[in-house]
Amino acid sequence: MLKNYSSTTEFYLLGFPGSKELHNILFATFFFFYSVTMMGNILIIVIVCVDKRLQTPMYFFLGHLSALEMLTTTVTVPLMLWGLLLPGMQAISLTACCVQLYLYLSLGISEFILFAAMAVDRYMAICNPLRYTIIMNSHTCLWVVIVSWVFGFLFQIWPAYATFHLTFCKSNVLDHFYCDRGQLFKLSCDDSLFTEFILFLMAVFVLFGSLIPTIVSYTYIISTILKIPSGSGQWKAFSTCASHFTCVVIGYSSCLFLFVKPKQTQAAEYNRVASLMVLVVTPFLNPFIFTLRNDKFTGVFRDAMKSCYRLLKA
Repeated sequence: MLKNYSSTTEFYLLGFPGSKELHNILFATFFFFYSVTMMGNILIIVIVCVDKRLQTPMYFFLGHLSALEMLTTTVTVPLMLWGLLLPGMQAISLTACCVQLYLYLSLGISEFILFAAMAVDRYMAICNPLRYTIIMNSHTCLWVVIVSWVFGFLFQIWPAYATFHLTFCKSNVLDHFYCDRGQLFKLSCDDSLFTEFILFLMAVFVLFGSLIPTIVSYTYIISTILKIPSGSGQWKAFSTCASHFTCVVIGYSSCLFLFVKPKQTQAAEYNRVASLMVLVVTPFLNPFIFTLRNDKFTGVFRDAMKSCYRLLKA
C-alpha cells in the first residue's frame, strides 16, 4: 500500500487520527451537524417554493444557495462519516476521487457567484428601490442562477484535468478525509509548481472576483443606511441584508484560509481544520443565520407550523 505507484488506480484516505472512542465522538458530532444542515436547507427550499410571500429575488437566490450547500456537503461529508466508522484507512477509486474533487470545487464556485449576486440584489433593494422590480425581474434572476451554476462547472474542468493528469508515484495515501487537491499534489512525482501557481491564480480570480462586487455593494448599502435619519429606519434597512452579510464574512474568511495560498501542500492538520470549517461548520450555521435573523421568514415559518398543527388537530 505504501510502495511507489506509477499508475495509481485508487487512493487511501487516512481520515482523522486518534482512538476508536474519539472517532465515535467525531461521528456523532459530524452526523448531527450534517443532519441539521440537510433538514434546515430542505426546510428553506420547501418554504420558499410553497409560500407566495417569499417569491422574491432574495429568497429565490436563497433557495438555490441552500441547494448548493446541500450538494457540497453531500459530496464530502457522508464519505467522511463512513470513514470514521471503518477501522484503518478508507479506499476510494481514482475516478471517484476525481469526481468528488470536481463536484466539490464546482459547487463552491457557484456558491461564491451566488453570494455576489445576492449582495448586488440587496444593493438594488436598498439603494435603488424604485428600479428594483424592473431590474431584478424573474428573467434576470433566472439567468443569474443559470450563469452561477454553469460557470462553476465549466471553470473547474481544466483544474480537475490538470490535477488528475499528474503521475502519482510517491504513494497512494491521502492524509485527509476527502480527495484534497493539496494532498494530491503532495503525492505527485511530476514538477507541478507551474500548475499549482495557475490554480492559485484561478482561485484568486474566483474569490476576489466575487468578493469585489460584494464589497462595493455593501459600501453603497452602508452609506445609504447611514443617511436614514431614524435609528429604527436604519435597523430595518440593515436587517434585510444582515443575514447575507454574516454568511459572506464566515464563508469568505474560511475559504481564503483554505484555497488562496501559493503552495497547495501545506500542513495536513491545518488543511483538515480549515476543510471542516468550510464543509461542516459553515453549512450548519447558514440555515440558522438566514432564518432566525429574518423576521419575514420566521413569520412565514410560524404560519406554516400553525397550519400543520390545525391540520393534524382536525
